[in-house]
Amino acid sequence: MLGNLEIPGLSDVNLKIKKGEFLAIMCPSGSGKSTLVNLIGCLDRPTEGQILVRGRDLNKMSDQELARLRGLEIGFVFQTFNLVPRLTAFENVLLPTFANSKTNIDPRTLARELLETMGLHDRIHHRPGELSGGQSQRVAIARALINDPAILLADEPTGNLDSRTGAEILRIFMGLNLDGRTVVIFTHGPEVVKHADRVILVRDGIIQYN
Repeated sequence: MLGNLEIPGLSDVNLKIKKGEFLAIMCPSGSGKSTLVNLIGCLDRPTEGQILVRGRDLNKMSDQELARLRGLEIGFVFQTFNLVPRLTAFENVLLPTFANSKTNIDPRTLARELLETMGLHDRIHHRPGELSGGQSQRVAIARALINDPAILLADEPTGNLDSRTGAEILRIFMGLNLDGRTVVIFTHGPEVVKHADRVILVRDGIIQYN
């Protein structure tokens, strides 16, 4: 809404994300990307239609139910990493478990295991200012995985990295997908597109290819 003018971010979107899929979504600037990220990530509710997550309708959930679903079922990875500067890598990975955690998971043990899997065994107690961009993104991926989410949602995860480091991060996402993780990446990069199971283009709020 801009003043009295209502501007739709998306129109007539019909999208199904399959379990275990590697989906690349290409959205030029002004195409409705932020709206789509927020809807898939359960950060916003649709003004019309439905969003179903494992058969549950977001519009029928309370704010508390929605926050818990988002915290447990969706892992977020951002272009700018979004790490807390004063916390160590280990503490950053643990952050999502303070609000939500699954009872069958020991967060501290898993946080250490995830960081070691990301090749950061010697950076566990370093703060973001002591990490490279690639290392910071690995911490962010470990943080996204700490609650064993159903979907890993990444918004331009290689956008702030050089080509070599970006390729390394992409290989991590590919490996997670091969292990059965559902991965959705918003991207402008052709490298991501080449490896995706499916690619969709969103332009002017409309899915043009699905």
